[in-house]
Amino acid sequence: AALRSVLTFHVVPGRVVAGDIVKAGGAMPKTVNGQPLDIKVRDGKVYVNGAQVVTADVPASNGVIHVIDTVLLPASVPAGR
Repeated sequence: AALRSVLTFHVVPGRVVAGDIVKAGGAMPKTVNGQPLDIKVRDGKVYVNGAQVVTADVPASNGVIHVIDTVLLPASVPAGR
């Protein structure tokens, strides 16, 4: 259950490209896990819950991938678990 919660916290329904987020100045989309992400743009860089997007808009057969520099943990999964 904990692994499922972490994995689904990394997925947002729909197709969201970096340009849309930059243009909007950030967002708070809800993840498949049901919890929102806090996406901010600072100095032209995109951050997801504090994690920096290091590679954006990687095409995939089921959507688009944005590589971040850390693992995101939802509120329901304690760190170190």
